[in-house]
Parts: sequence; C-alpha cells; structure tokens
Amino acid sequence: MTDETILTAYSPEFDFRDLPKVSLHDHLDGGLRPATIIDLAKEVGHELPANTPEELEEWFLESADSGSLERYLETFDHTIAVMQTKDALVRIAREFVEDLADDGVIYGEVRWAPEQHTKNGLTMSDAIEAVQQGLDEGVDAVLDAGGRIQVGQIITAMRHADNGVEVAKLALKYRDSGVCGFDIAGAEDGFPPSKHKEAFDLLAENFFPTTVHAGEAAGLDSIKDALLVGRALRLGHGVRIAEDITVEFGGTDDDGEDVDENTGLVSLGTVAEWVRDRGIALEVCPSSNLQTGAVEQFGEGIESHPIDLLYQTGFNVTISPDNRLMSGTTISDEFELLVEAFDYDLDDLLDLTLNAAEAAFLPLEEREALVEYINEAYEELDESFDDDDDDDDEEWDEDDFDEDFDEDDEDEDDEDDSESSEKESK
Repeated sequence: MTDETILTAYSPEFDFRDLPKVSLHDHLDGGLRPATIIDLAKEVGHELPANTPEELEEWFLESADSGSLERYLETFDHTIAVMQTKDALVRIAREFVEDLADDGVIYGEVRWAPEQHTKNGLTMSDAIEAVQQGLDEGVDAVLDAGGRIQVGQIITAMRHADNGVEVAKLALKYRDSGVCGFDIAGAEDGFPPSKHKEAFDLLAENFFPTTVHAGEAAGLDSIKDALLVGRALRLGHGVRIAEDITVEFGGTDDDGEDVDENTGLVSLGTVAEWVRDRGIALEVCPSSNLQTGAVEQFGEGIESHPIDLLYQTGFNVTISPDNRLMSGTTISDEFELLVEAFDYDLDDLLDLTLNAAEAAFLPLEEREALVEYINEAYEELDESFDDDDDDDDEEWDEDDFDEDFDEDDEDEDDEDDSESSEKESK
C-alpha cells in the first residue's frame, strides 16, 4: 500500500467526494431520494412499505441485498409507481443531477426506460422531454452554485417487451436533444440482445452508440450476443467476462521460464481477448454485483470480486453505482470499498476515472476536455498532499518505526523472561 492509499483510506480529512468522477451506469429509477418517493407516493395514493425516509431507505437496501437479480429488480415497483407524471419526472431528474454533483460527478449518463412511464397518459416522447427538462434544471442549479457537471440520457428498451424499435427511433429523434446512447435492461437470462436485433440494426445504420447490459445475470453467450448483435461499445456490468479467463499458478511462461508457484499465469479466451484488446469498457458496479449474485461463483465478499483481476489484466474497467438507492452507495463509496479491498491508490482511482471519461458517449473534443480536467484536478490534489507533508512538524521515518518496534519486542522479551524467572523461583 502506498502512502497515498494510506491517506486516502484512513485520513479523516480526506473526502472521496472531492475526487472528480464519471458515472456511466446509473439508473434514474434507482436513484430517487427516499423523501421524494414519500412525497410523490402521497400525491398518487401509492402505498409504500415504510413511512419515513430512514425506514424506507433501509427497506430498499434490505430488499435489494438478497443475492438475486430478480428480487433486486422488484424494488423498482415502488420507484416507477411514482414516476408517471411530467412534474414527478422533472423533479426526480433535477434531484438526480444535484446528487451526482454532491458526489463529485462531473459527467454522468443517466439511463432509464421511457416505456415504463406511460401509465398515466404520458407518451414516451413526453417522458423523455420531461426528464431532459429536469436534467437541464439540475445542471443549471449546479452551475449557479459554482459547480461543474454535464449529463446525458441513455434511453433503454426493456428486454422482455417488444418496444425496442420504437425506443431506438426515439433515441435517434432526440440524439441532438440530450439522448447520447441506447441500452436494453431488465431480466438478462432468457432475453438476449438478439431479441432486439432490428433495433440494434437501425442504430448501427445510423451510427448511434449502444451499451448493453450483459455478463451480469448471464454469462459469455450473453456477452457475445451484445458484441455481435448489439454492436456494444460498452458492456453494462460485464463482470462475467471473467469466466473466459483462467489463472494457473506455477509452471512455465511463454518464454519457457519457470514461474514461482505464487505467481499466476493469466490466459484469456477468445471473447475476453476481444473485449480487452479493443478496449470495450466494462461498466462495473461492485456493490450491486455483490447484491444480485452476479459474481457469487468467484467467492463471497468484495475481495473475491473479479474486478481486480480484470483491472490488473488490462481490461477497460470503469466504476459506477448502478442504483444508488437500492445499493445504498455512491461512486465515492465504491472507490473507498476498492481502496480497502485491493489497496488501490490515487493513481488507480485516476486510471478508473480516465477509463470512464474516455468511454463516455461524447464527441472526441469533449472527451479530451474531460480527461484534461480530471488530470489537472488529480495533479492539484497531489500538490495539496505534498504541501500537507511539508507542513508537518514531525516526519515519520520507517527506520524510527523499526527501532521502536524492536524496542517493544525487547521489552516484551524482558517481561517474558522476568515472568519465567518468577515461575521458576516459585
């Protein structure tokens, strides 16, 4: 662990929210404020499982923390129920942006399915325009407060439904009015991207970017379909690409040299090699992956999550929260989780953030400006650390620590010898 990691993980004055972030996988209907849900539920007469913001927040977290993607998705019944009017969508989208900015996000892509918000008479176009109005209001509020943020919409077709082509046409219609990408979401297993081939063909013909939920609840076949049929530039989650990776300890390397038994030799299958070598971004959501059981085959707990294997092997790993309400998380929380689990330092967090910036559905010039801003922000942070070190009255010296440690050992040995002598005399 580097000195930077120690400061990042344990220094009380460090706030992960100060780091500039890019959020690529963040669901609108998974990021509502509990208090807002309660307000809107009263307006439409929707019954909730809890009546206070604190209790409702806890209910969402407990319900989502089941290890089942299907159970996880059930929690959306309550959020979607209060997202059926223009005013509600505007408010939720505005607050969504404000909450992103509060977490240090400077560029975000919010994804949601317009077809799920037409129960009270809104058309899908009405819903898209309402969300865009809310996003614009949120951005204006952040800018007025002296902050910085840019947000785009990824509109989603539900995998089990038959609205893919219609949603794809809407994505093209609003491509210059806030919509930056297309996705399919919902139950992955049994509903492959090829079910929406016509929609993906239409988008490809019009050079419109797609990201596809794949490699979460289903494995390599789903990822293959996302790449071949969906022409996915990014994979939503994508963590089960690790099923196409083998790690063998010991043996000989490609040069015929013996390898220490504690050193792992990594081999990539055809799909994994394709994804890595072409820099197809993985939108990894660590906490969500643990909740839904997406990575349970690799072990329990964050330490067994394949994210570190993917990152160390050169995959284009990015970090997102997925559903901040259900997982009780933010990107800042996800960063802290990774620092504690894998000893990541600021350089690692910078790499993950730059990966996301470079994979954003933005024009090249805007991506370059985003990358430049992030690099400069991290450089300023490094300089502030250096200044803090210079201001310290006492500098920690590793040799001094070793001497103190040795003295403590000697004291303990003396105490043990004394106790032993006393026992012998008795």
